[in-house]
Amino acid sequence: MKIKLYPMIIKHADLEPEALRSLIRKGKIGFGGNRKLKIYGLLSCRSGKRLNKENRVFFVSEQEAVQHGFRPCGHCMKDAYKQWKFRNGQK
Repeated sequence: MKIKLYPMIIKHADLEPEALRSLIRKGKIGFGGNRKLKIYGLLSCRSGKRLNKENRVFFVSEQEAVQHGFRPCGHCMKDAYKQWKFRNGQK
C-alpha cells in the first residue's frame, strides 16, 4: 500500500479502510478536511462524514490543517470558526 503525503496531508482515496482505522487508533490522524473547499473539522463531524472519498484529506493536528490554508468547519468547530471569521474580517 502506498500512502501519498502532501506535507502531512493524507488523501483518503490512497488509504485502505484497515490502514485508515489503524492511523486513527495510533493518533496519526486527528482531523479530516475537504481538499476542494479547504475546510477541516473533527472526524466525528456529520458534514465531514458525507464527503466524497476523493475530496477527503486527513491531518495529524488542527495546526497542520491551518498551515495548509484550511479553515475550521462551521458545524463541528463553532468556536474556532467564529474566531477564524473575526480574524478574517467577516461578519
